[in-house]
This record gives sequence, structure tokens and C-alpha cells, in this order.
Amino acid sequence: MSGSRTAANVVALVAAFVTLFPIYWMVLSALKPTGEIQSLEARPWTLAPTLDHFQRVLGGENFGRYLLNSLGVALAVVVLSALVAFLAAVAVTRFHFRFRTTVLIMFLVAQMVPVEALTIPLFFLVRDLGAVVPGVGLNTLGSLVLVHLAFSLPFAIWMMRGFVAAVPETLEEAAMIDGASRPVILWRIVFPLVAPGLVATSVFSFITAWNDFIFARTFIISARDNQTLPAALLVFFKPDENDWGGIMAASTLMTIPVLIFFVAVQRRLVAGLGGAVKD
Repeated sequence: MSGSRTAANVVALVAAFVTLFPIYWMVLSALKPTGEIQSLEARPWTLAPTLDHFQRVLGGENFGRYLLNSLGVALAVVVLSALVAFLAAVAVTRFHFRFRTTVLIMFLVAQMVPVEALTIPLFFLVRDLGAVVPGVGLNTLGSLVLVHLAFSLPFAIWMMRGFVAAVPETLEEAAMIDGASRPVILWRIVFPLVAPGLVATSVFSFITAWNDFIFARTFIISARDNQTLPAALLVFFKPDENDWGGIMAASTLMTIPVLIFFVAVQRRLVAGLGGAVKD
């Protein structure tokens, strides 16, 4: 038993090293002077750390605006996907209607389609939709929210279905006997019990929207003020020589909100993942 435990610990340490080393190298490169970054002798340390790259990134044009754009899109996707996924999961779990199984299968099929295959059709769909519905056309942040919502909902609904199914129906029946209405049952009984599952799905939605590059470059064509951080990183890629210090500094700053969000919800995230596995 001790040998298998030791082997498991070794595997865990190797996995942690493989996972954390790229992050360490990113932060290290952001702190290295330009000369050390361009040196042919790559060293996993620096004796002269500098914040020049961070100052250049933070002092760059519209960096704060791009940060707010990314936060706005990611948080909007998290809130909307959690709300819609919760209601949809209740519908497909508690109510019996025609083609319910077909709808669930379609959720799985939607997850199998590559993003690249849908980018061009979505481009024309958003373009035509923008002519009818203001705020969701090309060059708007609403288009990014709409597209990310469409991609995050199938996974969120499928995962939330297990949490809703784990809530005993007897609780809802008892509440109905006491005179509670369906909305009261949803928000005061079912919602608190499936909250860990909502947190688990919100992490997926937040990271997907925050790190998006393809959709940001596809739907935000000419409106520079509506660009998000991943697309704004292109300013550090130059034809003659890339600004790797700026790229790594900006990437490090992009990682901070994700870490803050993860730390804020980690307890409920662990509970949610545990509930999903148990289910």
C-alpha cells in the first residue's frame, strides 16, 4: 500500500510540475530584462528582476478599457449561463414533454462540434441578427456574450441536470402541500441545493469567455474600444521582432482575475465537482 501511495504522490508531483512550470516561466519572463529574454542562454532564474514590462503594458493605450471589456463579457456569460442552465435543467429533469431525450442528445452533439467549424456561420448569423436586435451585432460586446452563452449552455445544462436530479422530489412536494408556488420552490429550495453545481459550471463559462481569442477577432472587426484582452495582445506581436516581455507581462496580468475568481469559489467548486462525481 505504501509503495502505491508513493507512486501516486510521485505522479501527482510530476503532474503539478508540468502544469505549473509554464506559469512559472511566464511570470519569470515578465520579470526578466529584455536582454535576458533575448539571450541564447535561457536560465530558469533572474538576478535583475524588473517591472518595466508591466509598466509598459499598464501604461499602454486602452489596456484598462480592454480589461473591463473582458470582465464585462465574462461576468455576463457567467450570470446568464447560470440562470438559463438552472431553469433548463429543472425543465428537462422535472417535466416530461415530447422530444425531451432528443433535446438532451442535442446538448451532447453541440459539445462535439469544433468551434472553428461554426465561426463563419455564426459570423453571418450575428451580422443579420444585429440588423434586427440592437446591441448584439458585429463590433459589439453583446455579440461575444451571445456566442459564448450559446457555447457554454450545453455543458452547463447537462451538468446541472445531475444536480437537479439529486434533489429529492419529496422536498418540492412537501413545499407544494404547504402552499408554496413553483417559483418559490425553485428559488428557496432547489436553487440553494444546486448552488455548488452552478459554481462549477460558472468556472468553465468564465474561463472560456475570458480566454477567448477566435470570437473576439471574428466579431470585433473595427471597434477598437470593444476589443478584449486576448485580442489586444496582438499589439505586442510585431513583424520584425515580438515584444516577449510585454507579451508575458500582459499574459500574467490576464491570469490574475482568473486566479481571483477561482480562489473565491474554490470551496463550492470542490463541493460541486464532488457532487457531480457522486451523481
